[in-house]
Amino acid sequence: MKYILSVLLFTCLFFNVSAQTKVDDALLLDYYQNQRFADASDYLKTVYTEPVTDLKALSQLAYTSNMAGRLPEAEGYYQRIYDIDSTRSGVLFSLGSINLRRGNSAKAEVYYKRIAAKDTTNFMVYKQLAQISLDKGDIGSQIAYLQRANKINPADADIASDLANRYIDIKLLPQAENVLNKATAADPENIILLESLMKLSYAQKKWAETVDACLKLLKNGNESSIVRTKLGVSYYNLKNYNCGAETFADIPALVQNEYTYYYAAMCYKALKDHKRAIAFLEKAINDGISTSIASYYGEIADSNEKLSKYKKAVLAYQKGLQFEERPMIYYSLANLYEVNLKDNKTAAKYYKKYLASNPPATEKNYIAYAKSRTRLND
Repeated sequence: MKYILSVLLFTCLFFNVSAQTKVDDALLLDYYQNQRFADASDYLKTVYTEPVTDLKALSQLAYTSNMAGRLPEAEGYYQRIYDIDSTRSGVLFSLGSINLRRGNSAKAEVYYKRIAAKDTTNFMVYKQLAQISLDKGDIGSQIAYLQRANKINPADADIASDLANRYIDIKLLPQAENVLNKATAADPENIILLESLMKLSYAQKKWAETVDACLKLLKNGNESSIVRTKLGVSYYNLKNYNCGAETFADIPALVQNEYTYYYAAMCYKALKDHKRAIAFLEKAINDGISTSIASYYGEIADSNEKLSKYKKAVLAYQKGLQFEERPMIYYSLANLYEVNLKDNKTAAKYYKKYLASNPPATEKNYIAYAKSRTRLND
C-alpha cells in the first residue's frame, strides 16, 4: 500500500510539473514578434513556477527579462544558469552586457575577463574591455585590448579608428598608418576611418592629403570645427592663404578659439591685409587669456598676505591688474598698503583707483570706507 501511494504521488508530481512547463509557443512567438517582451516575461512566470532549475526555462526567462529592460531580474536568471553550467560563455557575455547597462563596469569587466581567459579569439570581449578601460582612464590597457581586437579583425572600422587615434596621440604614426591602411582596404568609403586618416595626415604634416580628407568629410556632411580648423591650417601651410582665410571665416563664432584666430591672422598677414591680421591677433590674445586669471592672482596675493609676504602680495595684485582692472583688487592693494605696509600715501592712491573703477553697489561698505581713507596722505 505504501509503495502504491509513493507511485501515485510521483505520478501526480510528474504530470503537475509537465502541465506547469508546457509553453504556448504560438503565444510566445506573437509576443516576440510584436516586441512585447514584458508580457512574454510575465507569461513565462505563470508557466515556470519557482524554483526553476531547467536551463531552457531559465534561458527564456533571462532573455525576456533582459529584452524588457528588467535588468536586475535578467541578471539573476543568467547568474542561476551560470551557477548550473559555468561553461557557457554566452551567459557570461550577457552578464557583462547587463552590468554595463546598469553602469557597473567593474563587475562587467570581471565577466568579460573570464571569457577572455577561456577564449583568446573573442573579438567582442576585447572590444568591450577596451571601452571599459577607456571609461576608467586606463589608456595603456585600452590600447592593449584594441591591439588584440584589431589583430583578430583588422577590418573593423571602429576598432581600427580607435587604435589609430591612440597611436596618433602617442606619436606612433607608422603604426597608425599600418592599422588604417588595412581597414580602409576593406572599406575605403568609411567616414569613421576617413576622420582618422585626416588626423594622421595632419600629424604627419601631409597638408595636401589633409585637405583632400577634410574636403571629403565636408562633402559627406561633417562640418565640425575640427575638420574646418585642420583644413584651414593645411591651406595656410600650402600657402593657399585665400582659401585658408575663407575656411576660418566659415567656423561659427561660438567655436572659434585662440588657435583659429591666430591662423586666420597669419593668412591675412600673408595676404598683406594687416588691419585684419591685427584684429584677429587681438582676438587670439583675448581668447588665450582666461577671464579668471585676475582672480587667480588675487588669491595668490591674499595667501601671500596671510603668510606676511607683503611684497610678494603686492606683486601678485599688480600682476592681476595687468589682466583685468577689478575694483576689489584695487581695494585689497590699498588695504595692504594701509594696514601692513603703513604706507598711507600709496594706500590713498589705490583707494581712489578703487572708487574710480565703478565698484558695484553691493560693495557699499567698502565704498564708504574707501571714501573715508582717500585723505590718508594729507
